[in-house]
Amino acid sequence: MMNWQTLYSNKRLGAQNTTPRDEIRGDYMRDYDRVVFSSQFRKLQNKTQVFPLPGAVFVHNRLTHSLEVASVGRSLGKAVGERLSKLHKQAFSENIADFYRFELSDVIQTACLAHDIGNPPFGHFGEEAIRAFFKTYFSENSETGFSERQIKDLTKFEGNANAFRILTNIFLQSGLKLTYTTLVSIIKYPSDSVSGFDKKQLNTKKSGFFDAEMGHFKNIVKELGLIREESGREVYSRHPYVYLVEAADDICYRIIDLEDAFKLNVISYQEAESLLLPLFEFDSSKDYIVNKIPQIPDEGKKLSLLRAMLINLLTQKCTDAFLSHEKELLNGQLNKSLIDLIDEHSIGVLKQIDRFSFDKIYNHSSVIEKELAGYHVINGLLEDFIGAISLPDAARSQKILKLIPEEYQFSITDNSYQNFLQIVDFISGMTDVYAMDLFRKIRGIQSPGF
Repeated sequence: MMNWQTLYSNKRLGAQNTTPRDEIRGDYMRDYDRVVFSSQFRKLQNKTQVFPLPGAVFVHNRLTHSLEVASVGRSLGKAVGERLSKLHKQAFSENIADFYRFELSDVIQTACLAHDIGNPPFGHFGEEAIRAFFKTYFSENSETGFSERQIKDLTKFEGNANAFRILTNIFLQSGLKLTYTTLVSIIKYPSDSVSGFDKKQLNTKKSGFFDAEMGHFKNIVKELGLIREESGREVYSRHPYVYLVEAADDICYRIIDLEDAFKLNVISYQEAESLLLPLFEFDSSKDYIVNKIPQIPDEGKKLSLLRAMLINLLTQKCTDAFLSHEKELLNGQLNKSLIDLIDEHSIGVLKQIDRFSFDKIYNHSSVIEKELAGYHVINGLLEDFIGAISLPDAARSQKILKLIPEEYQFSITDNSYQNFLQIVDFISGMTDVYAMDLFRKIRGIQSPGF
């Protein structure tokens, strides 16, 4: 069974010694600053959230989405931390109580900030493009010498696992040296690519790390006591803080995707209101909302009010769900996300929103066109760069290899798993615009200088 007192550590991955204490910033606020100032985080401003990157009308990109999720995550961390410190007042030492009261919010905020940092260009369809390319590649090249896990890392490429790789490995080949606590809070699925993708359990729904970073993962879960035995084998528990990061994301995208769709005239205000208002049905704020909305002349501002109050309401509900399932969390046996543990009425309304969003938003023509174009671009870039390291002596390959920045180190004499990961690092780290531009230039669709 896990213990609140030992579920956090300011030990930094990759740091030889404990860094001197910063009198201004705590350990976990320093994590936040390191992510904010990283190049990979900045690139999120030019990566698609749902709709194509905006022209005259501003909608969310990955960066603005991550900032808003971080804001909600901070509130969740603060609310849960305060209640845990009161609930366990007799058991917590002063230092432990201070962590939950003042620093848990920093941890959740930072993990939320980084939760999408591993996503490739063009949204989730970019992930599918990477998977599809490697499925074809390995079906045509069976004698690669890769292990089963290494093959599945690529054929089942997962943005969550890639986020862990970026934060632990990419920067200066040693990661950002974040604390174990922050890193473990982004591992939604404590499973590798072989044991993952089993949807019967939340822990194994997808994968949370690649074979290349398995050592980092094991060091972290061992330090924080997340390993237990079941039927004579080691099982990794999902860290309780992950549920808060996940809840912040779940709250934001359900509401904000509707708001973006309204701004782009994909849906009407009436459609958005009819979906969101029922969430207040049994809440004390319902009368205020019903009376206030008619007084606001602008539909966009009406929707902003609904969004703000709903985020607050769902944050409270997820906080309650977290505390009411404390035992299952600490036993590593909670098999549902917090948003699926709130009251039945709200769950039903959220399911209606999910169905509507799938039909009217995620399958809107502009979204589909962006996804298909992105799929073609990523597949083409992988074809060119993987082809170049596979046939390095070809004249065209030698030219293509010169386009790879020096930070992505690989050996052209070895067609290895690490080489493939370096190419995926390069392409998945591109912004939408850069990927499109490079693809056009390499394929001769757009000539440089013209």
